[in-house]
Amino acid sequence: MPVLFYLPPMLLLGPAIAALLVYAVLRWVIWPPGAGTSPQSVSEHGLWVGVIGWLTSSLQGAMTLGIIPANPSAAVSMVNAEAIVPALAWPVLGCLTVHALGQVSYPGPRRMRREAVLSVRRIRDFLPRRLALTTAAIFVSAAAAIARTATLPGFAAVAPSVVSDGPENYDNSGNSDDVGNSDYYYTGGGDGRIPGPEEAAWLGGALLVLAVGTWLVLWLIARRRQLESLDAADNAVLRTIAMNRLLRTVSTVAAGLAVIAGNFASRPDPAQGVTSWSNFAGLAATVVLLVMWWWRPPRLAAAGLGVRNRPESGVATGRQHPAARLVSSLGALLGLAAAVPLAAAAFLSPLLTAAGSYGLAGVVALTAASVLLVIAAGEFLVQRNYGSPEAPRGWPRQPVSPALLTTAVLALLAFLAVLSVTAAGQARLAEGPGWVPAGLLTVGACAASLPAFLTARSRHGVRDAPPGLDAALRAITLHRTVRTLAATLTAQAAALLLTQSQAWAAVFGPDAFGTVDPAAATWWPATLAGSVLGAAALVIAVIPVRTLARARTIQSRRPDKEPAT
Repeated sequence: MPVLFYLPPMLLLGPAIAALLVYAVLRWVIWPPGAGTSPQSVSEHGLWVGVIGWLTSSLQGAMTLGIIPANPSAAVSMVNAEAIVPALAWPVLGCLTVHALGQVSYPGPRRMRREAVLSVRRIRDFLPRRLALTTAAIFVSAAAAIARTATLPGFAAVAPSVVSDGPENYDNSGNSDDVGNSDYYYTGGGDGRIPGPEEAAWLGGALLVLAVGTWLVLWLIARRRQLESLDAADNAVLRTIAMNRLLRTVSTVAAGLAVIAGNFASRPDPAQGVTSWSNFAGLAATVVLLVMWWWRPPRLAAAGLGVRNRPESGVATGRQHPAARLVSSLGALLGLAAAVPLAAAAFLSPLLTAAGSYGLAGVVALTAASVLLVIAAGEFLVQRNYGSPEAPRGWPRQPVSPALLTTAVLALLAFLAVLSVTAAGQARLAEGPGWVPAGLLTVGACAASLPAFLTARSRHGVRDAPPGLDAALRAITLHRTVRTLAATLTAQAAALLLTQSQAWAAVFGPDAFGTVDPAAATWWPATLAGSVLGAAALVIAVIPVRTLARARTIQSRRPDKEPAT
């Protein structure tokens, strides 16, 4: 009875919190109150809907779906509903939910009179035809790959074993004396797989939900209300942009489901002695990913999208101060600095799996340190190239927005709470203090932020800068630094929950969920909370910097205040 009572709330709480967080970011962070409706604002809103939707669409956690590991203690088994449902539901429903929230998070009408549109809006009126046909072909190919798995049998896994190629000698005490008599070697064994019809049912159900959900979101895009300050043509283009980003995302998800099916079909039966295998569906999915990255959406008239973290809305106009262009260009470099450690971790995944919490916490800390060092290097370049002791130094009255500061404080409290519970659980299990490396690595990542803070505080003013620009550039650096710290703390809390879930089971499991299986590799309530925090860390990491254009508007209304971003 306790399991039946607590299970539905836990399954609903995680997605509800994630959806609320995404809506809050889209509605109040990316599109701040008072920003108005313009081609620039709606284009940036649509861009971040696509970015967040892409971040939530990863099927990496479900790649071994249906595979029975040869060594269950070293791998997470994806053969039961408790593991399969979250692994498929989070990316499939997550990307659809983000795109749906992108449509409902537009600000409501503010005018006293609204302009009525009598024409009936249909999906085909705004659908990008070539992209829609390509997406349909990808869905059909994925369905064919999944149907093929239904014809395949399952087989058992073969555990690794020790084999001797010679006789053993025993001494008088009965102990084996194998020196010089025989050689021992390990056979790798092989993974098994569940029956093909069961695999096809899971993947086919996910593909069907993805297809139906895509149609529903397309219908929502077509029927959404017209936005003020945009004419009928711009509203039509905006719908086409939203459909373009949705179809590109679901195409990669469908290709990912085909990769999972190919991974299942390629596994050889270890009882037959075959151990090598290749999944050519992975190459096709890579081609799909590259094509969807290349397939850019149309642009609204007079909508300068700019780049992420731009310090001014007129980035491409050529009238911007060189220091502002330098700070603006760091946005792409920060993404590269974060991607390099993550890409290296993908190639070293066996070592990270063996390291457990040490490896995952190390990757998070290394990623944060790389980003923070790039931020500090940007301030150093501003000082070296454009700084002058005679130039006035500005400091924003509000260096970090209250929303981001609150987010950072909550991230710190969440990390400390997770660290404390993990330490208590490991003490109950009489395990080694696995929480200590995560704590030390997090402290090291926070210490890496000191150069950025100190450089932003102490550098010279920017020469020939317009009023308020120097303070705004410092505020951008502080925003990026605090944002990175908040994302790091959230990600480290998620890493602890995902890798030390049994410690949480030792604290909360017996009281709330009945008997906890000590042989289980994970405890699903903790891993669910870790997944939610991991998604939150990704969202926090891409919170954009507010533009200087809006800061200058505030300055014109309140000349006694310095601009803040």
